[in-house]
Amino acid sequence: MEYSTPDLCDLHPTLVRIAEPVFRNYGGRRSFGGEAVTIKCFEDNSFVKETAGKPGRGKVMVVDGGGSVRKALLGDLIAETAFQNGWEGLIIYGAVRDVGAIGGLDLGIMALASIPLKTERKGAGETGVPVTFAGVTFSPGEFVYADATGIIVSSRPLTPAPPR
Repeated sequence: MEYSTPDLCDLHPTLVRIAEPVFRNYGGRRSFGGEAVTIKCFEDNSFVKETAGKPGRGKVMVVDGGGSVRKALLGDLIAETAFQNGWEGLIIYGAVRDVGAIGGLDLGIMALASIPLKTERKGAGETGVPVTFAGVTFSPGEFVYADATGIIVSSRPLTPAPPR
């Protein structure tokens, strides 16, 4: 489904929280949305890999990487796994790598930056916890929508505008 964050903001102004505009779109899908599945980790993508291996239809993985751009929390192999498992997209408060390959996937991917260095997997992090970055808190089970204009969060699903 196509989403327009400006239209969603216009239609539901009292229901949305808007993330600060610090993200770039790295995925092949230009707009995406769904139920938030949260991960908190720092320079360790163990839980990102594990979560990508689970069914993700209708869901968006929201990863609080502490804003670190020193190591990539997502690369082509994990992105391909997320795509194969039906994830709508990922929002990563951190870095990604393999941008050419992930840009070719029909998967939404928003992140702060790209860097070629991968993380070490030590099993550190948490899942299913509220995460706060870019001026908003994302709680598990909330709904997140992203496009080239920005990222918004709502406590309930938002109905997009009908096609023009």
